[in-house]
Amino acid sequence: MAKQQQEVYFVFMNFDPVYERLRADRSKEGSATLDAYLSHKHDKLLAKLLQPNSYQKRSSLAIVDGFAVEITEDQASILRSAKEVRVVEKNQELA
Repeated sequence: MAKQQQEVYFVFMNFDPVYERLRADRSKEGSATLDAYLSHKHDKLLAKLLQPNSYQKRSSLAIVDGFAVEITEDQASILRSAKEVRVVEKNQELA
């Protein structure tokens, strides 16, 4: 069986009141706190649902509570089924 190719997907999370509260703080410290919160939250979700070393998180996106990750289509389906996740979309390269 051939190994599935990994591609970049964007994962967008469902409403999170903690995220909304932290995002409202526009100070430098507030921004750092939000970045740390989201990075930890996204890492925790990936670790809970996917096998270790089977994915590569690219970045967390503070403006939309989402992240970019290199995964297979099967892994994207697993993330789509998570209650914390709103949308999972494959990155589309624009020509």
